[in-house]
Amino acid sequence: MDLTGYLTSDEAAARLGINRQSLYNLANRSPDFPKPKKIGRTSLWPEAGVDAWRAEHPKRQKGTSGG
Repeated sequence: MDLTGYLTSDEAAARLGINRQSLYNLANRSPDFPKPKKIGRTSLWPEAGVDAWRAEHPKRQKGTSGG
């Protein structure tokens, strides 16, 4: 099976700058977040889908909001 172009949960979370639990929360709560491919008990995330989602959802800045 060719898994080129897929990220492990740890890789996908690192790419988004979040922890693994937040990754699963996004997958469950955000309708436009890419769904993982399940291989046994392992979730593999489409690399292009994760990157596209990140591009559409720029990182929210913590702390100050200008004003």
